Amino acid sequence: MNAETPSAGDLLVRIGGIVFLVGAIATVVTVAPLFLGTEPFPSAAYFVCMLMGVGFLVAAAGVVRTAAAQRRAAREATVSAER
Repeated sequence: MNAETPSAGDLLVRIGGIVFLVGAIATVVTVAPLFLGTEPFPSAAYFVCMLMGVGFLVAAAGVVRTAAAQRRAAREATVSAER
């Protein structure tokens, strides 16, 4: 069990990872017929592959939010220590 408290962007990172994984699986499934010589999927299936980029951006936003929260906490600790 993890004793660490969840930080501000942890949920965004997890959601981004899941969305990225769905996009990655969709990419493999969509590209496979091209290598197997079967009928390619319709264009709508290729749009699901865009979830990889969306997931990456959501996870990156979570990392930035966590870094900002840590920076804010460090700044507050420094100001408190100076008083």
